[in-house]
Parts: sequence; C-alpha cells; structure tokens
Amino acid sequence: MTDRVYPSAKPAANGTTTAAAAVSNKANGGAPTFPATKAQLYNTTRPLYRPQPPPRRRSGRSCCCRCCLWTTFTILLIILLAAIAGAVVWVLYRPHRPSFSVSSFQVSQFNITSSSQDSQLNSKFNLTVSARNPNGKIIFLYDPITVSITSDGVDIGDGSFPGFVHGKKNTTTLRTVITSAGQSLDSTAVNSLKNKKSLPLKIKLDTKVKVKIGSLKTTKVGIRVSCDGIKTALPTGKSAATATTSDAKCKVDLRIKIWKWTV
Repeated sequence: MTDRVYPSAKPAANGTTTAAAAVSNKANGGAPTFPATKAQLYNTTRPLYRPQPPPRRRSGRSCCCRCCLWTTFTILLIILLAAIAGAVVWVLYRPHRPSFSVSSFQVSQFNITSSSQDSQLNSKFNLTVSARNPNGKIIFLYDPITVSITSDGVDIGDGSFPGFVHGKKNTTTLRTVITSAGQSLDSTAVNSLKNKKSLPLKIKLDTKVKVKIGSLKTTKVGIRVSCDGIKTALPTGKSAATATTSDAKCKVDLRIKIWKWTV
C-alpha cells in the first residue's frame, strides 16, 4: 500500500499568511490590509509635532499708551465740567470784574538831595482811588492792598490801603498817603527824575480777593490794578501840585501763581 504525503503542519511564512489574509478580506468585501511599514511602526507612540506660537509679552509701551489715554480723557472731562459750571454761573449771576479809577493825586513833597556818595529821594503823595462793584449778586472781599508809584521805571513811593468788603452795586473811596524817605537813587534814576517840569506816573495796586456768591466763598485770587496816563507837575514852595488824572486808565488783571511763577 502506498503511503500518502500530507502538507506540513508548520505555519506558513509571515508574508504568505498576510497575503492570504489580504485576499480573504478582499473576497469578503472588505478593504485589503497590508503589513505596517517601518515608519508606521516607529511613529505609533511618537506625538505629532505642532509648532507653538511665541509667548505674548506685555510690553511697557502698551501700558504707557493706556495711561496717557486715560489721563487725557480725565483732563478733557474736567475741562468740560468746568466749562459747564462756568456757563451756569454766567447765566445765573452775570459776573463782572470790579473797576478802579484814580480820583485825585497830589504831590506834597518831591526832593532829591545829592552828595559825593549817593543821591536820596524824599517824597510824599496823597492818593484817592475809587473802587466800583458793578455786580448785583456778587461781593468781593479784599485783603490789604499794596501801592507802588513809579516814574520812567524808577520807584518813587510805596504805601498801602486797608482791606475792605466790597458790597453789591457799591462804590468805595480809598485814601492813603504814600511817602518815600531817604530812598537811594543811582545816577540813571537821578538823571531821569531831575530837571523835569512834569513827571509821568504809573500806579500799581496788588492784593488778593475772595468772591462771595450767596453763601459760597471762593479761594483767594491775586489781582493787580495798573493805572497809566497820569502826569503831575512838581510842587513849588509849600503848595502841593495836583496831577492830571482825566486821561488815567486802570486795568484789572488776575495774578495766578503756578509753582514759582506768577502769571
């Protein structure tokens, strides 16, 4: 009897089995499968590389710009509120500046004595000033007023007025005597004042004032009153010389101090 030879029970090689499996899957209607490549085997556990964007840094420039923006906005808001408040006050009270005028000015004494060392001035003036408040709802409260008289830029006398309360629709008359005793003069000042028949004068009044509106009082504000256009003859003997004040004009200016400067 002849012996039969059977196929070996040893499993087929890897490629043969995989190929058969691929053919079997295709016969069953599925997609054929193929062995994994080396790239797939090595990259199965490696994460995909994704480039990260650079970290965002908060620059100081953006913070500075933001700060400048808010500061500008705040300043504009304050200016707007101040403008609105000023408009309301103007509509309700119609405020006007006080006015000043020189009522009379007399020169009682004006002597210049010269020596080998220096020259000295002795002078005496009688000054009368009228202050008028044209407002019907506003009161002015004045501090003591300093007075200075100059001629061609040379100081020839200093004095003061007492402080006072300037009522509504009121005209107040202020009188004072201004003197200069033994004031030293340089050669330029002597040449400017001596041998003149008449002197051009300028009067300055400096003070601080509060404004009262109803029960509300403001802080003190500096003002300066400058009066020009005054001319006077020099006295002869014991009689006083009266200055011409018909052309005198007085101007009132605010004096606001900002740190070290007064504007």
